[in-house]
Amino acid sequence: MEKKIAVYICTGCGIGDALDIDALSKVAKSEFKVPICKTDGQLCGPEGVALIKQDIESEGVNTVVIAGCSARVNFDVFKFGPDNIVERINLREQVIWCHTADDEDTQMLAEDYMRMGLVKQKNMYVPEPYQVESFSRNILVVGGGLTGLTAAVESAKAGYSTILVEKDAELGGYVGKMYKQVPMKPPYTDLEENCIPNLVKAAEDAGVKIYKSATVENTAGAPGMFDVTIKQGDSTVQERVGAIVLATGAKPYEADKLGHLGFGKFPNVITQSMFEEMATAGKLEASKVAFIQCAGSRDQEHLPYCSAACCIESIKQALYVKEKNAEANVYVYYKDIRSNGQYEHFYMKAQQEGVVFVKGDVTEITEEDGKLTIEADDKTMGTTSLADEFDYVVLANGMVPTAALGDLVEEEPAADEAAAASDEPKASTPPVIKANLLNLAYRQGPELPALKYGFPDSHYICFPYETRRTGIYAAGVVRAPMDMLSAVEDGAGAAMKAVQCVEATEMGQAVHPRSGDMSFPEFNMNRCTQCKRCTEECPFGAINEDEKGNPLPNPSRCRRCGTCMGACPERIISFKNYSVPMVGNMVKTIEMPEEDEEKPRILIFACENDAIPALDMAGINRLQYNAWVRIIPLRCLGSLNLVWINDAMGGGFDGVLLMGCKHGDDYQCHFMKGSELAEIRLSKISETLDRLGLESERVRATTVNIMDYDKIPAMLDEFAADLEELGPNPMKDFA
Repeated sequence: MEKKIAVYICTGCGIGDALDIDALSKVAKSEFKVPICKTDGQLCGPEGVALIKQDIESEGVNTVVIAGCSARVNFDVFKFGPDNIVERINLREQVIWCHTADDEDTQMLAEDYMRMGLVKQKNMYVPEPYQVESFSRNILVVGGGLTGLTAAVESAKAGYSTILVEKDAELGGYVGKMYKQVPMKPPYTDLEENCIPNLVKAAEDAGVKIYKSATVENTAGAPGMFDVTIKQGDSTVQERVGAIVLATGAKPYEADKLGHLGFGKFPNVITQSMFEEMATAGKLEASKVAFIQCAGSRDQEHLPYCSAACCIESIKQALYVKEKNAEANVYVYYKDIRSNGQYEHFYMKAQQEGVVFVKGDVTEITEEDGKLTIEADDKTMGTTSLADEFDYVVLANGMVPTAALGDLVEEEPAADEAAAASDEPKASTPPVIKANLLNLAYRQGPELPALKYGFPDSHYICFPYETRRTGIYAAGVVRAPMDMLSAVEDGAGAAMKAVQCVEATEMGQAVHPRSGDMSFPEFNMNRCTQCKRCTEECPFGAINEDEKGNPLPNPSRCRRCGTCMGACPERIISFKNYSVPMVGNMVKTIEMPEEDEEKPRILIFACENDAIPALDMAGINRLQYNAWVRIIPLRCLGSLNLVWINDAMGGGFDGVLLMGCKHGDDYQCHFMKGSELAEIRLSKISETLDRLGLESERVRATTVNIMDYDKIPAMLDEFAADLEELGPNPMKDFA
């Protein structure tokens, strides 16, 4: 399709007062021969939008370039149908709101952004959505406990055919075996009857197809086309599903490792689950019981994390004892009582019933004549306390996600001896544990990657339920430690995520965080060298390999981050609306002043997920920063291709700064590994800079989150000062 380009420059919000609009129009009309270039005082208003729509209808405009506010605002206002390209040039937040009005440098900045936007649209094409063959809208839920049943019921109620697989002969999981449960509704003070029977009936009434005493033997394919083999007894059945919810729960931490608290040494030192079994069997006869919290939890030797539900479960079990015998003495030894949200009422109820809470570390448990004695450091009183004559000591021994239970899968060996011997830096790879939950047919391993503490959640803040395998959502205590109320919310939330995935995939759209993006990577296989970098670096397992090492992309697994594009040394991977040549041409179109003009240039490659919002926030808050910078947004720093650094330095830029998200255990990268991969690639750039006769200090990386906006001016000024000490880029004269 031939492009018909029109440029619209907004003069509102102070843009017309701060910039020479005629000069900007001249860039479009004279330098780029744009046939239509118009201005308006409020493009986002009804008249401005009508102006653009009129040109689309009457002039055949199909490529709209809007120079005004940030692309992060008025997104819905400037949507003109799937067949039209819309490119936004930020003259407001990143030009006039953070640089001096009517200033030569500010005008040069605005004109460069106009050039960059126009070059970018020349390299953009309307994506054609990927269509999955034999598409399925079914939802598969693996795990029939509280969370899994909730997910199955909610997805079925939403109108989606739902399949539930449970390994045990009965549904309900750990919760199903409970005598009673914690309160799930106001006033959050009273023990409740077990909810599982009603939940099972709800699943059956909603038409959920249930496989009991069954396991998932194999999962192949991608969103919209997962082919799942379910083994039930001696038979197997094939199901095609569109998305999967993993809700396989957790197991209690091995109490055999808690010998220091008397387990295995004294028969009446038991675990929460053992106590629950006694209550269910009606064998709960006790006049004095102690509960020990964090038995192994929040302990680097055992479980370094809080298991979240233990405090509430101990309070519940303490009330079992009081319900049976109001005169019974019940003690709870704790580090901190964590009764989140409405469960504070439940905690108060236990206090009112006479349960004694002791803040202290248990130092010793002894037994004499079948009665147990506890010695503890009482933190409240500042003394050593001694309590004896306990019938039972109950250990709150925490939980371990089922995803972490199994054998570690060894990493794939290097393709050749040279690669094996290479000391080239590589991104850290999370371990994959063979837990026999999904048995994925992925080159990256048979299960979800085990991240912090073995939980497979992919982003702990921004994307709950997401995992590193697109279309597979973790929910409940397999995802993170949580109480029952949270697990129910998790089940419903993960079901809705699965539904969103099915709907987006059917339309050929990406899911999180580039929701709605219809582009996907295209491979020019004629130049592929089978280096495997794209398959190894993709954080989501979106690329498999054939027997010769050629990449086999799975477009509906792709999250459109462009990491594969940045990884490819041959630059054979591109998107219709994002490519190596597109960004390279944006770099090259920036005007480079002569050295004697003393106008240095700094190029910033900024992640669109955190750095670009932070830069916008700096503008919104009218923070002034260096006008030498030119900012190019990237989908993710993982898409950074080193040729762009070469283009920038060879073109005379005095420095290049990468602004990405925090990485590490508590990472904030929306695409999991992007900023880490970018820094690793950057570590390889020194040789290139040396070859060009440049200092490696001219190129550096930093991490930014949206709340760092107030630090940006100092960050850029410091980099500019360092570059000033190094002097101008010697390549400037040859650019």
